[in-house]
Amino acid sequence: MREATKETMADWRQYEELDYSRILEAALQAFYEHGYHGTTTRDLARRSGLSVPGVYHYYPSKQDILFDLMNVVIDELLTRSKQALRDAAPDPRSQFDALVESLLRFHMYRRTGATVSTAELRSLEPGNRERYVAKRDEQQRMLDRVVLDGVRDGVFSTPYPKDASRAIASLCVGVASWYRPDGSLPVEALLERYLQIARSIVETAT
Repeated sequence: MREATKETMADWRQYEELDYSRILEAALQAFYEHGYHGTTTRDLARRSGLSVPGVYHYYPSKQDILFDLMNVVIDELLTRSKQALRDAAPDPRSQFDALVESLLRFHMYRRTGATVSTAELRSLEPGNRERYVAKRDEQQRMLDRVVLDGVRDGVFSTPYPKDASRAIASLCVGVASWYRPDGSLPVEALLERYLQIARSIVETAT
């Protein structure tokens, strides 16, 4: 029961509540609270208001639910990242700022899904893991390309562009583990602070 993901969106900075199916919403919360292996199909049925056979009507297995959920998460991230790059000016600095901001916003506003996807990658069966990692690698290549373009054009001076790109990706992913909407810093101030940190990793002036 695959959920559709738009290829484009009106504003990649705007986040509204996701309209997950009952099963995926139940899985999102259950896997976040108890982990994949700590959640049974009966738990998912109870949370979604379905019977166990009702869950199996839509998904052959709990593994299929996890894989579908993780794909919904990564597909939204890819869509937002591509839109951010399309909307930004074509120079490497603008592309870099837009992509990093998009990554940060996603891991702030979709922190539950992002946390589940990071934690449960180990729970995917080999074939599913390979397909999911291919999408995750596509996301990483976007950032790699922008950093490499910046080095080529003299905008960034890091001697280690691939390592810098991975470090920035890890920085953005890590936000999901601690960000809370009621934190001490407003969203825009936090974004600017972390953009400055990302820029310092590629060795560019703020």
